[in-house]
Amino acid sequence: MADLLDLTVSVRDGVGKGAARATRRANLVPGVIYGNGEDPVSIQVEFNPLLKMLRAGKFMSTLINLTMDGKDQRVICRGVQRDVVRDLPIHIDFLRLSRKSRINLNIPVEFLNEEDCPGLTKGGVLTVVRNEVEMKVTAGDIPENLTVDLTGLEVGDVVHMSDIDLPTGSRPMITDRDFVIANIAAPSSLKSAGEDDEEDGEDTEAETSEDEAATEE
Repeated sequence: MADLLDLTVSVRDGVGKGAARATRRANLVPGVIYGNGEDPVSIQVEFNPLLKMLRAGKFMSTLINLTMDGKDQRVICRGVQRDVVRDLPIHIDFLRLSRKSRINLNIPVEFLNEEDCPGLTKGGVLTVVRNEVEMKVTAGDIPENLTVDLTGLEVGDVVHMSDIDLPTGSRPMITDRDFVIANIAAPSSLKSAGEDDEEDGEDTEAETSEDEAATEE
């Protein structure tokens, strides 16, 4: 199960612009929770913890454990309104989720068994193309990560999305192609040697051409 962000909120008294301004003056961010067949609830969030989470990144695509009045509920952020001048949050919307809700989340990719990868032990380099993948997942069964087993991979081998065993109920959002996750690239020493060989070959061809030209003369 993927880690959740924990955020505590409280019910906000009053609605409208006046009440929202009063909330902000108290160093709180007004917001609303809606969805899952329940009535919307006006809330307020402490400014500093919310700003820290927003600046950490991926807030909009991370499942959040929201605590309100001592009760926990799973939500996902569906909108952050910001001040146009200072770019600071002034309103936030949360969508309630049930365990069966289907949502889009970025799931990190983990690479296992590097010590059993011949390509790496020979000096190859693991080139990661995607360190996370946007997935359609079920809220009650969110994978902590996608795992790539590097056992037996050689230099030049490529890991595609189809090579990963996906958790039940999950699928990548990209469905029109089998995209690359990573590959085992040749070590730079081999690349340099190959380039040198090509240059030597070009020099030899040039010398041969010059000799043939001299012979004809």
